[in-house]
Amino acid sequence: MKKNFKYYVLVWAILLVIFQITVFVTPGEIAGISKFDASFWVGYVFIMIAFIGQLACAYAALNTNDRRKLFLNIPLVTISYTAFLVSFVCGALCMAVPGLPYWVGIVVCVLMLGLSAIAVVQAKAAADLVSNVGDKVKAKTLFIRVLTADAESLMAKAATDSSKAACKKVYEAVRYSDPMSDEALSGIESQITLKFNEFSKAVTADAKQAAAMAEELVVLLGDRNKRCKLLK
Repeated sequence: MKKNFKYYVLVWAILLVIFQITVFVTPGEIAGISKFDASFWVGYVFIMIAFIGQLACAYAALNTNDRRKLFLNIPLVTISYTAFLVSFVCGALCMAVPGLPYWVGIVVCVLMLGLSAIAVVQAKAAADLVSNVGDKVKAKTLFIRVLTADAESLMAKAATDSSKAACKKVYEAVRYSDPMSDEALSGIESQITLKFNEFSKAVTADAKQAAAMAEELVVLLGDRNKRCKLLK
């Protein structure tokens, strides 16, 4: 996040310097029309506020350490860059050229800032929604993911060919099980957990018992898969 925002600040600072030079180095009077009047300073203040607002919008878009949210906010950064460039060009012209109405620059810059702010709010809402959905999916698949890791680890610990075959059978059954969970499956998932713990102990103690328990686990996992289909 810090790296991306640093680049945005660098571009923002460069354009801000160019804006200041354009506004104050260009002639203060052309064809008898002076630009440094009360309206000029009103316009200058509002345009500077709009520029700072664009920086705040970019910070809001990039202020996350969640890679998923940052990826979803990439279009927002593009919008912010575009809005700031439009504000820069219009604001610089209106402030640098005497006779051009300052209010045009104010209106355009404030409008661009408003559009950026709205885009930030919408993007934040969408990113939060997607992130929440992702977290829920991760939570619902946790049971099978953990069980798969445990089964794979147990397969590596098996000492005999018979135990290894039993562990592989359980591992394959878990690996190809429906990953999604549900509250309605809590009962059978508890049974699977208890049976797997017993199976883990049997793998190192009794190969015949481990083989029998492996069959029981496969049956329980098959039953769980059937219930998963009914819940969809």
